[in-house]
Amino acid sequence: MGSMTLETDVHVVAHPHHRHGWWWKTLLGGFLLWVVTIIVTIATQNTNLVPTIILIGSFLVPFTVVLFVIERVTGTVSTMQLITAFFVGGVLGVLGASLLESDLRPGAGLYLLVGFVEELVKGVLLVIVGWRVRPKTARQGALLGATVGAGFSAFESAGYAFNAAITTRGIDLSSLLQTEVARAVLSPVGHVLWTAILGAVLFGVAHGRPKFRWTWSVLVAYVVVSVLHGLWDSNSTISTLLAFVFTGTPFSAAQNGYVPSSLAGVVTTLYIAGLAVVSVIGVGVLVGVLLHYRRQARRLDARQYAELGAWAGSPPPHPLR
Repeated sequence: MGSMTLETDVHVVAHPHHRHGWWWKTLLGGFLLWVVTIIVTIATQNTNLVPTIILIGSFLVPFTVVLFVIERVTGTVSTMQLITAFFVGGVLGVLGASLLESDLRPGAGLYLLVGFVEELVKGVLLVIVGWRVRPKTARQGALLGATVGAGFSAFESAGYAFNAAITTRGIDLSSLLQTEVARAVLSPVGHVLWTAILGAVLFGVAHGRPKFRWTWSVLVAYVVVSVLHGLWDSNSTISTLLAFVFTGTPFSAAQNGYVPSSLAGVVTTLYIAGLAVVSVIGVGVLVGVLLHYRRQARRLDARQYAELGAWAGSPPPHPLR
């Protein structure tokens, strides 16, 4: 890596973004629409409304994240760019992940491999989306990363909801709603959070530059978010194994791969605790990254100011004698 040089782009045009609280207004309004749709579906037994339930339930929280970002992002990023990143990035993300995951074989490391694959796809999309973004700061990267992660989460959640609804007995509305609620509540600390961490580092190391640059910090961030993703996905298996260990129940008690009913409560408790631990670690990492690059940016700005001050205070040029 060479020495850092600062460049400015005189052609940068900032897009205005105003805070009107549309994100929480949309969240409340969308939730009411979702509830009304459920009530009408149950009352009329009209299965044509099931796709509406899936779409509203899967996209409400992720799209709320996008509105939150729109009101806070700065610089050259336009509202249309963010919405495009959400929808196009989400579709390309799930398609790319599906293609790369198609050759993965079941095994102990499957969840970890899935984490590395999906975070790689989102990272590439984030670089494409943020290539011309100015200025590049850790905060800006976290917001753009959250947008890309929200798009991925929305389309993935729609797929999970669809699979939960389709059973051999027909459409299981109860299973559909449980899946949507769980994924909606957890989405901000899932894909949104992981891609925000990666975005914060990607943009943080490029602070003061018009283009991205490579450092080992980017690789470390990628590994960290991929491991968090893998732990999140494998939490069900981990909590089940821990339930057997903590209660002293022999593994032979599992019949045909099913957990004994006596352990169901312990497994659920450990599962929730596991998600909470992974979420807290993820939030802590994001906060730590943002604080680190904020301090770094302040030191850089202070050094620039000192250099400019020294130049301004130097005597005027005079002819050599």
